[in-house]
Amino acid sequence: MQLGISSFAFGWAVGTPAPLAPVAFTTETLLDFAVAHRVSVIQFGDNLPLHALTEEALDRFAARACSHRVAIETGARGLTAAQLERYIGIARRLDARLLRFVIDAKGYEPDLAAIAAIIRDELPALRSANVVLGIENHDRFPCATLRRLVDTIASEHVGICLDTANSLGAGEGIGEVLAALAPVCVNLHVKDYAIERLPSLMGFTVTGRSLGCGMLPIDRVLDSVAQHGRCTTAVVETWPPPEPELAATLAKELRWAGESVATLRAALARRAKPI
Repeated sequence: MQLGISSFAFGWAVGTPAPLAPVAFTTETLLDFAVAHRVSVIQFGDNLPLHALTEEALDRFAARACSHRVAIETGARGLTAAQLERYIGIARRLDARLLRFVIDAKGYEPDLAAIAAIIRDELPALRSANVVLGIENHDRFPCATLRRLVDTIASEHVGICLDTANSLGAGEGIGEVLAALAPVCVNLHVKDYAIERLPSLMGFTVTGRSLGCGMLPIDRVLDSVAQHGRCTTAVVETWPPPEPELAATLAKELRWAGESVATLRAALARRAKPI
């Protein structure tokens, strides 16, 4: 698996408008981070939408990423026929091999049959562009439902973008997620977290952690997805809780991104060593 960094490792920076942020976080900022930290893959989520760029800007960015030997993965939200077609075209333009999609969007929550029909219609375009569609586990759908979707379509161009934390929103832990989705995982979102009981003892909170500082069993996760041979990239994402001051929040986010990349690199290296 190649080591990657996602735009969702910088959720606060991406979402902070100028002049509040010291500098605007752009596609170039993500690439600069990857180059500085020797990361070979960058993945764009829907928080930094690539369809907002002109074709000329996309071409320039692709050329710069190629010059640094950094691969691009694309991403979007709202799996409609038009949006899927649009992003297959963007993936082709950027020579991206993975297109990660969150099914739902604001006011759009299709059922499984509608999603399957949309994907089937676009399978020829996915094959032609040599793009793999990774459906992300994201709150509403249980893992068993997502697995059924992928198994029903039964194409090497469709799999799961397995996020290690998102299915907590569907009441499912990492063991359940890996059992259902590891066999069809084509991309891994490595995100650490902690679940802590409230001081009142009346409930729990879920908060992000820098990779290796939370509850995520990173070696187990990597081994589980690797044994099936479909997952090609492991991409860092983070959920840093905000600090009282914006500058401190942005500094923590940047620090966590660097720490998490180093931790994931070490974990991938452990897997590569013979037993």
